[in-house]
Amino acid sequence: MSQNQTKKILVLGNEAAALGAIHAGISGVYAYPGTPSTEVTEYIQGHPLAARRQIKSTWCTNEKTAMETALGLSYTGKRALVVMKHVGLNVAADAFVNSAMTGANGGLVVMVCDDPSMHSSQNEQDSRFYSKFAMVPTVEPSSQQEAYDIIKHAFDLSERVGLPVLLRMTTRLAHSRAAITTSDVRDENDFHFPENPQQWILLPAISRKRYKKLVDLQFELGIESRKSLFNQYINGSDKHMGVIACGIAYNYLMESYPDGCPYPVYKISQYPLDRTVLATMTSEVDKVLVLEDGQPFVEEQLVGIMDTPITVLGRLTGTLPRTGELTPDNVLAAFGLETAPHLDEASHIANRPPALCTGCGHFDMYSDLNEVLTQYPSAKVFSDIGCYTLGALPPLRAIDSCVDMGASITMARGAADGGLHPSVAVIGDSTFTHSGMTGLLDAINVNANMTVIISDNLTTAMTGGQPSAGTNKFEAICQGLGLDAAHLHVVVPLPKNREEIKRIMKQEIDYHGLSVIIPRRECIQQLVRNKKQQPTTKNQ
Repeated sequence: MSQNQTKKILVLGNEAAALGAIHAGISGVYAYPGTPSTEVTEYIQGHPLAARRQIKSTWCTNEKTAMETALGLSYTGKRALVVMKHVGLNVAADAFVNSAMTGANGGLVVMVCDDPSMHSSQNEQDSRFYSKFAMVPTVEPSSQQEAYDIIKHAFDLSERVGLPVLLRMTTRLAHSRAAITTSDVRDENDFHFPENPQQWILLPAISRKRYKKLVDLQFELGIESRKSLFNQYINGSDKHMGVIACGIAYNYLMESYPDGCPYPVYKISQYPLDRTVLATMTSEVDKVLVLEDGQPFVEEQLVGIMDTPITVLGRLTGTLPRTGELTPDNVLAAFGLETAPHLDEASHIANRPPALCTGCGHFDMYSDLNEVLTQYPSAKVFSDIGCYTLGALPPLRAIDSCVDMGASITMARGAADGGLHPSVAVIGDSTFTHSGMTGLLDAINVNANMTVIISDNLTTAMTGGQPSAGTNKFEAICQGLGLDAAHLHVVVPLPKNREEIKRIMKQEIDYHGLSVIIPRRECIQQLVRNKKQQPTTKNQ
């Protein structure tokens, strides 16, 4: 049953998708915070309807556990949303790819926010390649209104075809605001098990049958794309070029031609690609320009899809920049249109690189570590993903690597195996529970000659202060993994404790085995937020 609650509201793209998921009748959202995806879960956590319905919305330890938990909720017939940023899909990939084999029972939508231009990420990977690899449908909204509408469609599609659906957003749409009009609110699904429970047991004999069914389903998924209301073929009078506009690129195209694009346009917001429409376009035009935010996903496929040779322009040809996010200006430039004049920011604004906050415990920890390591010329510090990655910048210049979540401990262990001493790993509290515990277990099992620093600021600070899964448990976790308690230390990184902290650091570096030091001090920004939330009392 649906309830009509139509109204107009101003929201971020992420918030539009979150509200659409609530109105689609989800029973749970599972996520690990990561820019540009964090606001989706936070919006659901703070929404009154989600509270009344008791939608499950606790942060998960990492993206893999989020994906698997959502899959479990889908198994019970309920609708589940799982949210992450693009590099988080690497962590969830095992479960994501295999979920195409199990299929979905209740609607299952995997919302992934890509970050072209790497505003806060290690790479520019495009999640559409993952959905093509897994052979599941993808939807990609072109506007905030479409983000609200398309996620509701995605849940329906998931249940109709019996597969998870990937919803792809990019930073610019995720973090910009527009007014949307809401529509009907759907009730949650009833509890029910899959009709064929065996399909969820991926033994080879069953998997082979499931894989054939998945391959056979691709034709139907193409038909779903063809009849999707979110894909449109718009004819144009000038046939010397056709334009394929994916997701937010369609918005930029409309900005470039406010009175209407003169060329035939194929707007794509649902995949897999529909060969029929593409064949129609390529038979009518002399060349095709592909506009897509991210990597040349559609551009690369066109060559294999088209029956007759045709010139394809896009990122691979240099018509659009090969790296970075798509912008209205580089879309204008691709058409040879004049771009708006821009202020030369470099000549008017002084460069201010990011820095650790004043009063940050990470700063004191690095300062102490730097001083200790002056006694060890060959020392290397392997760091990780978090606020403390800023330790790479002046004035600290305290770290030598940052690769992916959890890599600090495993890289330090590998370097120690190669003979490096001192080999030091620095990892944050949330990152440790996300991906560091297994690496620490490996190091404990061989008593690696290394020192691990778990810099604990009691929150997931880099993404806005979400709860950290291991808060107040790190000592127990380390000892439970088998760490010798004699080489486990908890310190408070304050200037008054500096000499004691340096003594402990040197002591454990000189110990030829594995040691863990936990500098613990609340994030200064979270401390301010917590104080603001405390009720004030007046003198009576």
